[in-house]
Amino acid sequence: MYEHQIQHFLQRHGYICVEPKAALIDMDGTLYDSMPGHADAWVTMMAEQGIAVDRDEFFRFEGRTGASTINILFNRVYGRDATAEEVERLYRRKTELFAAMPPEGPMPGAMDMLSFLRSVGVECVLVTGSGQRTLIDRISRDFPGVFAPGHMITSRDVRHGKPHPEPYFKGMDLIDRRPDECIVIENAPLGVAAGDAAGAFTIGVSTGPIPKSELTDAGAALVFDSMQECAEAMPVVIYGLLTTRRNLN
Repeated sequence: MYEHQIQHFLQRHGYICVEPKAALIDMDGTLYDSMPGHADAWVTMMAEQGIAVDRDEFFRFEGRTGASTINILFNRVYGRDATAEEVERLYRRKTELFAAMPPEGPMPGAMDMLSFLRSVGVECVLVTGSGQRTLIDRISRDFPGVFAPGHMITSRDVRHGKPHPEPYFKGMDLIDRRPDECIVIENAPLGVAAGDAAGAFTIGVSTGPIPKSELTDAGAALVFDSMQECAEAMPVVIYGLLTTRRNLN
């Protein structure tokens, strides 16, 4: 199972095989069902500025830094980037709005997936476009023992957010792994594009309003309908990666 998709990935990237030693994992919409809250916070904050936005577009912005998202909106409305002061003030307000919402629990299936990865010796690194401490501070409590201290890349660690591959390259550098030793697990097109551009075997998980086809188009080697489905399939995926080699004949 999944041999065709794995072979297609290997051919696209010119790999002989993938030996998964590390999993680089997104946070919002992947480990936590937090994207609806983020979208609502963005919509409220922008409405306070007199700017009307489409709530669903924030699911497509997911993975960008806060500054990048604000600049997209400012360029659309005002024809310019936001100033540093505007970015700081608006993102702080968005953070306040999100922090005031009831906390969302871990995504169903997320801990099952992480537990399996740990059981087969796959090292886990968090790679998130978020800089909000509200969720980041919960990681060690909600997923105990999964992410070693310091095994985290946030928006504060990069110059370029997703879809640029820098966040995933940083995650690989953090644990001294090559792209063909890594898998990426993402729920958003920008994150999928970043993982694929970094050369990792990228798995898309559809947990919001974004069609699965957009995850495939962004470069996902496999796409699942939910994190629970992804968790249940993970043993087969890892076994497939370990046993499938590209035929060079």
